[in-house]
Amino acid sequence: MGETLPENIESSLVQQNGAFQIGHEDLRDTQEDPEDRDYNNIQQDAVSEAINSAIDQENAERRSRIFHKSSSKQEFKNYEDKQSIHEIVNETLKNCSSQAEIKIIDLNKRQDDKRNSRRMSNYLHNIQMTNSSLGLTFKATENKDNYLLKDSQTVTRFSPLLKQTLGSSAPILLTFITGLTSGYSAILLPQLKNGTGPIPSDDDTASWIAAMAALPMAPGCLVSGWMMEKFGRRTSQYITCIPLLLGWIFIACSYNLGLMLIGRFFTGLCAGLLGPLVAVYIGEITEPRYRGFFLASISLAIALGILAAHAIGTFMTWQWTAIICGSFPILSIFLLTFIPESPSWLITQGRIDDGIKAFYWLRGYGEEAKMELKGILDTKKSADNEPRMNLKEKLRSLKSPELIKPLFIMILFFMTCQFSGVNAVAFYSIEIVEKAVGKAIDHYLTMLIIDSLRVVMSIVACVICKQYGRRPLCFISGIWTALSMIGLAMFLYFKPENMAWLPLICLMFYICAISIGLVPLPWIMCGEVFPAKLRGLGSGISSATTFVSFFVVVKTAPGMMTNFGEVVTFLTYGVIALFGTALMYFILPETKGKSLREIEERFKRGKKSDVKIVEETFTNI
Repeated sequence: MGETLPENIESSLVQQNGAFQIGHEDLRDTQEDPEDRDYNNIQQDAVSEAINSAIDQENAERRSRIFHKSSSKQEFKNYEDKQSIHEIVNETLKNCSSQAEIKIIDLNKRQDDKRNSRRMSNYLHNIQMTNSSLGLTFKATENKDNYLLKDSQTVTRFSPLLKQTLGSSAPILLTFITGLTSGYSAILLPQLKNGTGPIPSDDDTASWIAAMAALPMAPGCLVSGWMMEKFGRRTSQYITCIPLLLGWIFIACSYNLGLMLIGRFFTGLCAGLLGPLVAVYIGEITEPRYRGFFLASISLAIALGILAAHAIGTFMTWQWTAIICGSFPILSIFLLTFIPESPSWLITQGRIDDGIKAFYWLRGYGEEAKMELKGILDTKKSADNEPRMNLKEKLRSLKSPELIKPLFIMILFFMTCQFSGVNAVAFYSIEIVEKAVGKAIDHYLTMLIIDSLRVVMSIVACVICKQYGRRPLCFISGIWTALSMIGLAMFLYFKPENMAWLPLICLMFYICAISIGLVPLPWIMCGEVFPAKLRGLGSGISSATTFVSFFVVVKTAPGMMTNFGEVVTFLTYGVIALFGTALMYFILPETKGKSLREIEERFKRGKKSDVKIVEETFTNI
């Protein structure tokens, strides 16, 4: 336009523009957000408005001077008008500045809120989360759940499957030691009979040495249910290693019957403690698609333990066998230092952060893992929002269908397995082989063949339990177990000549059949079917039942074979296997591929497809 502003106006505008520049410097870190890039537009609009207004006022002043030059009075009036124009310009600048400053303050406030929200650390989020372990209620909002389950950019060094394998290694090794306990008496008793030591070797004493390990297993299971809820799954395994090591030391140093029985008592007690503990821990740390494989490895570990005890005892004395067995609890303590506590237990105890950290360490950050974690957190919130129960209400909760139904099923399942004679064969392998096969085949070689077959079939069970459902495996296993035992009884009754191989075939069929279903499946389902808040109690009671049956079978097997004969003994085992399998057909649910929460909800809601007969049974009761 070729027109200029008076110096004082131009100076004022320069100062104002400087103020805007300072505001721009203060907010330059907010320019990164596209939503706030209109700051420059605000600044430019405010300055342009002030300049245009000042130019218009100055033009008006010049026109006024041209028309009123001749009169001094008019000049004085022009001076007053000029002063008035300057006041208007300043007022305009002031108004524009105020409006721009208001907008800038608003932008500042919005940017501060965003910056504070973005910079909120995990620590502050966790501080805001209430912790029920401090006596507070966990009241996480949906936003908090989204924060906990947000996508992670963490790069995992090892796959979740490898970490779950490591996590299962220590409890599986402890289960291997229980297999050593079961198989130890089979090599101990013949050596005591053939030797001349201070420990008696008559039939009654031998039955007590064998059965002493089974006697404390049932109370051990009940204690285990309380212990795992009180101290945690991993800590309970630490605790169990101490009496387990002492038991093997007592056995190795036994110079009389008392020390031998004490040692057998301690090792049997630890076997009872580990029964429900191992199944629950492995069930909680593994994902559904691998859970069947890892839980089936429990029976594999027992089979390997029995084979190892028999193999070592075949070539070494019972004292050195006990010393070697005593080294495994030490190795278990070492492995336990590398694995986390059960995430489910940590969360139920209110240790939310530790539980989430352990869960992601074991399971990774996949969508299925996040959904299962969200289900665990939802269950925890629901439990915390429920009012505290008094003793009477707690006792009433024990009648809940999600506990009673699976408990009834598991007790029948475990009893079917035990009274099919599985541990009678394990504890008295040499005696049973001698009576079934006779002297035509070396007894120790036959025992090792049967043990090796048990191991192979346990490996097969780990694979097929991952591929196939629980129900078909139960039925196939139960039917062939019954047929093989009945067939062995028929052979011993008729005793055909030149067919010594036939009872061995029956025993081998028996081991194959029972190892793929009736042995692993109860332990697999023991870690699956009970609700989280009652898992320790439910698995403890059901495991206690199996060890009571364990003790009865081991204690009565020698007497039954002596008083009633091998035919009645084996026929009884076969009939019980057949009857129990028929009963399982009507009440056993399918749990393969389902999360623990889904299984719990099925029992709670009483879905008819799988547990219809169980509902009707308890309705009648």
